[in-house]
Amino acid sequence: MTNHPTNMQFLKNNFCVILCGGRGMRLWPTSRQERPKQFLDFFGTGRTQLQATFDRFAQFILPDNIYVCTSREYEHLVREQLPELPESHVLVEPVVRNTAPSVAWAGRRIHRLCADARIIVTPSDQFVVGDERYRDNVLEALDFVGRHDLMLTMGVRPTRPEPGYGYIQMGETTSSDHIFKVQSFTEKPEREFARVFMESGEFLWNTGMFVCNVDYMRRWFVSTLKDVPIRLAQLPMNCTDDDEREFIARNFSCYPNISMDKAALEMAESVYVMRCDFGWADLGTWHSVYETMQRTTDDNVVIDSEVLMENCRGNIVKLPKGHVGVINGLDGYIVAESGDVLLICKKSDSSALIKKYLNEVSIRYGEKYL
Repeated sequence: MTNHPTNMQFLKNNFCVILCGGRGMRLWPTSRQERPKQFLDFFGTGRTQLQATFDRFAQFILPDNIYVCTSREYEHLVREQLPELPESHVLVEPVVRNTAPSVAWAGRRIHRLCADARIIVTPSDQFVVGDERYRDNVLEALDFVGRHDLMLTMGVRPTRPEPGYGYIQMGETTSSDHIFKVQSFTEKPEREFARVFMESGEFLWNTGMFVCNVDYMRRWFVSTLKDVPIRLAQLPMNCTDDDEREFIARNFSCYPNISMDKAALEMAESVYVMRCDFGWADLGTWHSVYETMQRTTDDNVVIDSEVLMENCRGNIVKLPKGHVGVINGLDGYIVAESGDVLLICKKSDSSALIKKYLNEVSIRYGEKYL
């Protein structure tokens, strides 16, 4: 792929929108309602997932061109962890409406500032390996959408039959030999289908990152999110940030509760995918974290924790600082402690079990444990 010289890295019309409103409950109890996973230093690096995402993009996108979308519940955490962001660069949703309406708002804000902006939209909590390849892929994608009116998602080759990810089938080729029209999309298939997808060589993992130019974004949302009674496009281009916030406060609740993934990959007629070559993982579940991280000789994954393990195999352990775990005889379990909650459950069943236990704990002991 194209290597971008240093003097091309900070183009004034490259923008980034970081999505930072999710609760991340599938990583409970480490990820809690009061402080979800994106606001945690999950791996003990000294930076939270949100901060690491900001740092990664600030290497090649002007920090003044980076925006964060979040909810009222987490506004204080965003401002606390990214004090360098101007106040106007934190877009706070008045009600929760998933990611597509938030992206539409961010696009409108950026359009007022830069009519030829190229925008990448990214989750705040991804695990990326190979910052240089990541930079090159993102810059190439931004350049491509600057010259083409289309919605482009970024995909990576599957490395295992992971049922917790979305799979994008590559279709017709374009002028670029690694950008394709999306043929089909399958969200979280059964493991057997995931294996077929991986072995076929025709599918990529969906990273949840989307790239397009700002003018096309406006038209794309109009055509994709139909029957919206009051549109952001009605805002005059010369309105102020205060006018915009007032409009959002009055009208945001009328927008549909739709994610960017669903809007782009299931509802839109024409979307494209770039086959990228950086290392990537979605830190959405304990199982996906286990599959991503380096393992011990006994296939255990210990995340920033002090643990003695004997006769243990295939486990993932995450304990608080200052706690020591002594574990004997476990095979294929999650051991995760945070604050006042300890979770021990089979790794293979974790997503369904955590959903079940969240409900039972809430009913029996109260929401403070969530």
